[in-house]
Amino acid sequence: MPEARFEGRVVIVTGAAGGQGSVEVARFAAEGARVYACDLKSDFAAPAGVQSVALDVASEASWASLEARVREREGRLDVLVNNAGVSLGRGVITTQLADFQKTLDVNLTGAFLGMRACTPLMRDSGGGSILNVGSAVSFNGFYRIAYTASKWGLRGITKTAALEFAPWKVRVNVIHPGLVHTPMATASGELYEAIRDAVPTHVATHADEIASFVLFLASDACASITGADLPIDGGVSAAGAMNEVARRLNLWDHAR
Repeated sequence: MPEARFEGRVVIVTGAAGGQGSVEVARFAAEGARVYACDLKSDFAAPAGVQSVALDVASEASWASLEARVREREGRLDVLVNNAGVSLGRGVITTQLADFQKTLDVNLTGAFLGMRACTPLMRDSGGGSILNVGSAVSFNGFYRIAYTASKWGLRGITKTAALEFAPWKVRVNVIHPGLVHTPMATASGELYEAIRDAVPTHVATHADEIASFVLFLASDACASITGADLPIDGGVSAAGAMNEVARRLNLWDHAR
């Protein structure tokens, strides 16, 4: 049987309709948490006992409604996972302003609004844990300008929030997945294979692996971890371009 690390705890997960979010919801619920699975639409399948909630993460009013609902029904909040994300447009020249703004609204402003709305309830609950979901691209440049900007920004607001909320015993960390094996990623075909080839381990991370990491960071075992950048990317953020040069030219000693 799964552990019961979150028995009696209340958890909010955004972007919960699929991919990483849906796996995190199932794992928290399996370990005893009361989970509010939030997405832009609430008509998605969720595990038994999980509350499906329509949430526009870019809307102050939507966050206020969710916080009031959780406060009234549960009286506490222990974990917030800001997982919702989009990636619109590509480079600087071709990306439309509307797509740039929409990506920042969801990926960056959404996390800001979520923390602002939910942290006081965590404080009143005796403390808690916030996990922001960043990306390995937030350590380097990437061909998608809006996505890159939003994920770099997420690193900064995570650290500021960690400092601000420390007296309330609310921890704030950001994880940075690389290539994740989800239907959205594998649908890209050639791009998926090209990115996987550039990952030092040549292996895509599975959503269940990320969920295990999220639950560990949200648990009492990580009471002293806050303000951290935590890659889970097969070595992508450590590698940089020179790793690819060394690999192509067979310069690693062990490969000779």
